[in-house]
Amino acid sequence: MTDTLLITGASGYLGRNIVREFFARGYAVRGLARSDASADLIRQLGAEPVSGDVMDKASLEAAMQGAGMLVHAAADTNHGRTTRAQEQTNLEGTRNVYEAARAAGIKRAVHISTEAVLMDGKPIVNADETWPIPSKPAGGYSRTKAGAERIALAANGNGMEVIVMRPRFVWGRDDTTALPQLVAAAKSGKLAWFDGGTYLTSTTHIANVVEGVRLCLEKGRGGEIYFITDGDDVPFRQWITDLLATQGVDASGVKSVPRGLIGAVVSIGEFLGTLTGGAVAGPLGRQEYATVGNTVTLNIAKAQRELGYSPIITRAQGLAELQAQAARA
Repeated sequence: MTDTLLITGASGYLGRNIVREFFARGYAVRGLARSDASADLIRQLGAEPVSGDVMDKASLEAAMQGAGMLVHAAADTNHGRTTRAQEQTNLEGTRNVYEAARAAGIKRAVHISTEAVLMDGKPIVNADETWPIPSKPAGGYSRTKAGAERIALAANGNGMEVIVMRPRFVWGRDDTTALPQLVAAAKSGKLAWFDGGTYLTSTTHIANVVEGVRLCLEKGRGGEIYFITDGDDVPFRQWITDLLATQGVDASGVKSVPRGLIGAVVSIGEFLGTLTGGAVAGPLGRQEYATVGNTVTLNIAKAQRELGYSPIITRAQGLAELQAQAARA
């Protein structure tokens, strides 16, 4: 097996952190790039940019030639109504990736999934990897990522080992996704606590996600799924308040909305979206509500037992790092 690693989604938040870590560890790293801007960023991180697109199997096969390992981090993470682009990227794109990987002789692959595959709008409490994927998922993101998982696991075997990793609420330094959206919502007055926000959530600092990827790649069993988190849970309201505080945003004035009212808003919005084909939608979709409006806690005992996983950064350390980063900006 060669030490060359191909990463899809290499210029995204998760991807570029994976690139940094594996380059620092001495791996030959290639990053799939769809644009010149992505290629430039990948090159600056120390990796070799290779032109390709998950929707173009021929370009994927060319990018993977000579590589022995793969991390599939590319995904459409839109939490609104399902789009054709999301269907293509998460389902067709994933199928292309693993078919190309087999053709190119990839031996080990880590598929980045999400706890959202379990979401149907109900609380998820201390879920382990045996928790069933629901027949009626919360939304398009949950449905397409669950489908992508099935494709990845079906590709395991016959000389290629595929390991699935599921983090929850990825956060930390260099965050260009969740944190900017939270800050914007708080500053615009659109942020609200759902029923007080006292329910628990698991979280996963970006450094812990990358550590999980490394361990899955080095020690994970083909065909298996592993949850990776920060190792403890936190009340959602406290968590978001602490995150916003690192950016100098005070959440003490954020109001709470009763759960019954939230449910009605979501249902009406979904009805309008269906009726108008997405032209009209409510302020909160079912996928978004399932993601941030209920308890979602995960059990990482399997990763601890089989991978030797242990968080390498605590939540307190990650928050301090974010605050210091903001102070330097």
